[in-house]
Amino acid sequence: MLKVGLTVIIMFLMMGCSSKEEQALNKYHLQNKAYNKKLQKTEKIQLYTADEQVTKVLVTATYLNKQEVKKLQKEDEIFLLGVYIEKSDLEDFDTEAFSVTLDGIQYKSITALKTDSPYLKNISFLTPWSQFYLVRFPYTSKKSFHLIFKSEFYGEGKLHFAKVAKYVLKKKSF
Repeated sequence: MLKVGLTVIIMFLMMGCSSKEEQALNKYHLQNKAYNKKLQKTEKIQLYTADEQVTKVLVTATYLNKQEVKKLQKEDEIFLLGVYIEKSDLEDFDTEAFSVTLDGIQYKSITALKTDSPYLKNISFLTPWSQFYLVRFPYTSKKSFHLIFKSEFYGEGKLHFAKVAKYVLKKKSF
C-alpha cells in the first residue's frame, strides 16, 4: 500500500513539473512545424561597403531539399534566395554585377518569384523589400556544400548548407 501511495505522489509531482508556458510553447511549435524546419535550413549573409558600416546587400537562402543523403532519385539542389540590394545602388540581382554558385558550379535555372508564390509560405526572413528567386543547381553527392554569392562591388559571401544535420559533420565532441 505504501508503494502505491508513493507512486501516486511521485506521478502527481511529475505532472506538476510541466508549466503552462511549456505547454503553450509545445503547441506553438507543433502549429509552426514547417516554418521551424525551414528555419533550420536558412542562412544569411551581409555584404558591406569598404568601411563596413553600411549593409549594401543582404542575402538569405533556404535549402528546400529534404535532408537525406541516400536518395533513390538524384534531384536538383533547390534553394530559395532572398536578395536585398540598397536602392541607391544597382537594384536588380539579374545584372552581371552579381553571381551565385554552388561550390563554384553555375546554377541550372533561376526563377523570380511573386509575393504570392507558394514557395514563400512558411519561410523565415520574408521581407517586403527583398526580391525572391528559386534557384536550381545540379545534384551533388556531397553532404556539405557552400552557396557562394558574389558581388562585383562588395565582395563575396558563403552560406554553408548540409544534407545532414550540421553537428554530424563536425569531428569534435561538444
